[in-house]
Amino acid sequence: MQWNTSTNIKTSSDGAWQGENPLNYAFPLLIVQIILVLFVSRFLAFLLKPLRQPKVVAEIIGGILLGPSALGRSEQFLHLVFPPWSTPILESVASIGLLFFLFLAGLELDLSSIRRSGRQAFTIALAGISLPFLFGAGVTFFLRNAVRGEDRVGYAQLLVFMGVALSITAFPVLARILAELKLLTTQVGETAMAAAAFNDVAAWILLALAVALAGGGHKSPLVSIFVLISAVVFVAFMMLLIRPMMNWVALKCSSQHDILDEAYICLTLAGVMLSGFMTDLIGIHAIFGAFVFGLTIPKGGEFAGRVTKRIEDFVTGLLLPLYFASSGLKTDVAKIHGAEAWGLLVLVISTACAGKILGTFAVAMLCTVPVRESLALGVLMNTKGLVELIVLNIGKEKKVLNDEMFTILVVMALFTTFMTTPTVMAIYKPLRGRCSPGNRRLPLTENSQDELRILACVHGPGNVPSLINLVELIRNPKRSTLKLYVMHLVELTDRSSSIMMVQRARKNGFPFIKRFRQGGMQDQIAAAFESYSRVTPVSVRHLTAISALSTMQEDICHVAQEKRVAMIILPFHKYWTGEREDLTGNLNHDWRVVNQRVLKNASCSVAVLMDRSFCGAEEAVTSTTMPKRVCIVLFGGPDDREALELGGRMAEHPAVRLTILRFRGRAGLESMEQSNGCTTVPTNSQREKELDESTVARRMWNPSVKYEEKIVGNNITEEVQKLGQNREFELVVVGKRLPSTVEATLPLNLMEHDELGPVGDILASSDCSIMPSVLVIQQQEIQNANQTAASKMIQDEEETTIDASIRSEEALV
Repeated sequence: MQWNTSTNIKTSSDGAWQGENPLNYAFPLLIVQIILVLFVSRFLAFLLKPLRQPKVVAEIIGGILLGPSALGRSEQFLHLVFPPWSTPILESVASIGLLFFLFLAGLELDLSSIRRSGRQAFTIALAGISLPFLFGAGVTFFLRNAVRGEDRVGYAQLLVFMGVALSITAFPVLARILAELKLLTTQVGETAMAAAAFNDVAAWILLALAVALAGGGHKSPLVSIFVLISAVVFVAFMMLLIRPMMNWVALKCSSQHDILDEAYICLTLAGVMLSGFMTDLIGIHAIFGAFVFGLTIPKGGEFAGRVTKRIEDFVTGLLLPLYFASSGLKTDVAKIHGAEAWGLLVLVISTACAGKILGTFAVAMLCTVPVRESLALGVLMNTKGLVELIVLNIGKEKKVLNDEMFTILVVMALFTTFMTTPTVMAIYKPLRGRCSPGNRRLPLTENSQDELRILACVHGPGNVPSLINLVELIRNPKRSTLKLYVMHLVELTDRSSSIMMVQRARKNGFPFIKRFRQGGMQDQIAAAFESYSRVTPVSVRHLTAISALSTMQEDICHVAQEKRVAMIILPFHKYWTGEREDLTGNLNHDWRVVNQRVLKNASCSVAVLMDRSFCGAEEAVTSTTMPKRVCIVLFGGPDDREALELGGRMAEHPAVRLTILRFRGRAGLESMEQSNGCTTVPTNSQREKELDESTVARRMWNPSVKYEEKIVGNNITEEVQKLGQNREFELVVVGKRLPSTVEATLPLNLMEHDELGPVGDILASSDCSIMPSVLVIQQQEIQNANQTAASKMIQDEEETTIDASIRSEEALV
């Protein structure tokens, strides 16, 4: 038996001190290749992020740059970093990543949602596949004669590969583009997602057919038929026998059964490998087995999420970029040389775009979809991605596509994906962004008989107990009903778990989930608030925003405007456990930026809840144990008055002891503009003080409210710190902005959390001696401006009336 020379390659070296070059050994070289690939792909993703391009575009470009098209043109670089003997090792590791990625793709694809998608989406998907496939058949006849060497390939094999390459739609890439553009649950987005899911299934079937035909080669056609029959038997076996077994495994790993699921996770990972081996044994690519095995995993419950979280970061972050690198090493743009070759590239791109866009556009118009939405739908369905590269790599591996043809189709996939986002933004973009101030603002005053609406945002189950307690404090059934919108904020990432959530989105105006599946985080949050709504008259509506953190504030502000809420409640980005800041539980710093943007753009009042064991973590999430002592800190200004209005609702609760603690400056700091006792037009400061006095006086009618005053000078920071350290209150409510005379005495340049304002920042200190939870309130600025203008108009009218009365009296005299 003759051994291949590649077996002489050793795994690891003895080190540079022994005079050996580690790059001449398999494992050290693989480490260097992985580091280089990750650096290039991540750097390009960072550069393309402002263009809102999906990460797959950066990874494809990165692979091309590392190949013979750019850096690989240097033979020294190519032989040093990517020598020919390392190619099988690199491709083997990349194929493992590809195998598990296709398993995740099967997890993402919910067959039940495809069945529910409706006839319209099926019709659009059918047109989006059939017309490009026909166009591909036509252009194949031309390319087979124009591209040197392709005439030796069977027409049927080349036709099927070309048809699949032109008709495919990258479902995961499309989902991320729709979510990024806030189109996910618009009519366009829902139709595109459903049609792409149909397209995905059809593409895999056609690709299996192409592989079977290519595998037969010049052998008897019966071989291809046997391969296809074996593939059908394999799919039937997986769906009829393995799927019920995986349902049983998922049930065993649910929260109802206290069973260690490590063995089941390992069994599942082994099942991926075994399924891949079986399909490779049959004669179709191993990735089909992994994909079909992913389809057998139940999409509801906890098991799919657990499996995904165990492998997605390692696979998509580390192994999958190697597949793009190996594809880039096969792509040489220099193969496209001369006017004829570039003309063929333009022909392929034009054919791909025309087939997808025209086919989808025409059928969408027949389905009475508006013109602009139909055109946007066609562009979206033209998205390519990793699946396209898989098709092309299999075609090259099976000798159906030569180097020039492979390069033309890779550039076509890159161009069509790159153009999707800017083209859709130019054609169709719903009105989003800054909220309009024109909506009616529902008041917080307890005299209002309107329904009070509050939008409460949560990051996870840890925010639920304190939020339920706060809502119970605000609830005032004697005055007005309360409707609570609970929005779970979920960051959209490149992780497969994000796309699994995206796929379950329901129509609600934005990427929201209205139905919660058993066992997930959304289910825990929903169950807690549903339990609360059953024991109180509060009406609860559940929403989930799945969005990139850079645009999360758009979802929050738009819902607040659409639902006409009076206040948005945001969780602070830090957690405290007992008397200690929980650094391990703190959120991404970008969540702080989300809060800052909401405070800036919201059309209603915004409150930031900083929870310091407002409700102990050991208590059940449905607990309504009430903090008895609440303090409203009053310095003056519109934010403090809003805090007083909220306190007025809290004072109506029989179990709450409300204290209004008013800080006053010394007499010299509170001088009012007067001129020899003569009546003058009041200054803005005087008007603010008059509004403060009237608001406080209205609170004094309630005998349960305790009112205290403290005279302070320049020691405001010390007084606020004492308030947080005396353990007298469980909750302190403060306004974000202070009067200018008070701010002048505070070191604002030392603020750590400017979104909390000066007083909130002092109480948010990591000093473990500060105990109460803090609610920082900001009244909407445009509303403040409207109130100031209205107040000035009323005062002008009063002055005009007084002047007229004086003139009348003088006339009588």
